[in-house]
Amino acid sequence: YPCFCTRKDIQAEIARIGNAPHGPDGALYPGTCRQCSPTERKNRIAAGESYALRLDMWAAIKRVGKELTWFDRSAGKQIATPEIFGDVVLARKDTPTSYHISVTHDDDLQGITLVTRGEDLFFASHLHRLLQELLGYDVAEYHHHGLLTGPDGKRFAKRDKSKTLRSMREEGMLPADVIKLADHF
Repeated sequence: YPCFCTRKDIQAEIARIGNAPHGPDGALYPGTCRQCSPTERKNRIAAGESYALRLDMWAAIKRVGKELTWFDRSAGKQIATPEIFGDVVLARKDTPTSYHISVTHDDDLQGITLVTRGEDLFFASHLHRLLQELLGYDVAEYHHHGLLTGPDGKRFAKRDKSKTLRSMREEGMLPADVIKLADHF
């Protein structure tokens, strides 16, 4: 469904609610636009209002109508609980498809049978499993690995301008030195 709320609108509604439910990524979207009538949605879109497309999580779970599972090589059999994400954004004007739609589709398109991602994306697999089912995709097996961290224990991330393998090589680090950064795997 189209959601016309800005981030500021959502934050204000969450503040108004007080103790809003939280998921892995923070406070859940309160569902404000889920209640809009088809006529209101049509009129707002026709008026040129910006909107994001959200997945009605409860409708999606009801449509699937069964327990969803997957196997993770590190954590074993998992029962999907995608409701922990609430009504996630599937697309917006600046992002034609969300990360979740993109990777789920791309994995299936390429015939990926073992999805390997960092442990920071473990909970996203709950949502990806639901999307696989809704889109009629095969269920992949998963492996969520530990993350490389610096001496301070903070994970390496592009957004923090962390060292890259290239920069480590240029500094003279040997493969064995890099492997030591991954000792906690």
